[in-house]
Amino acid sequence: MFLKLFFVFLVAWIFGWVVFHVAGGLIHALLVVAAISLVWHFVRGRAAA
Repeated sequence: MFLKLFFVFLVAWIFGWVVFHVAGGLIHALLVVAAISLVWHFVRGRAAA
């Protein structure tokens, strides 16, 4: 689940950076959330959902 969430946030960040270059703070917040979710996914490992 976290890996899918990472890719969703990453795509949203790239789309936002390309299309809405004005809202830089929010876009970089999405990148931070995507990175945190990816790290959290690898820290937890493959636990049963």
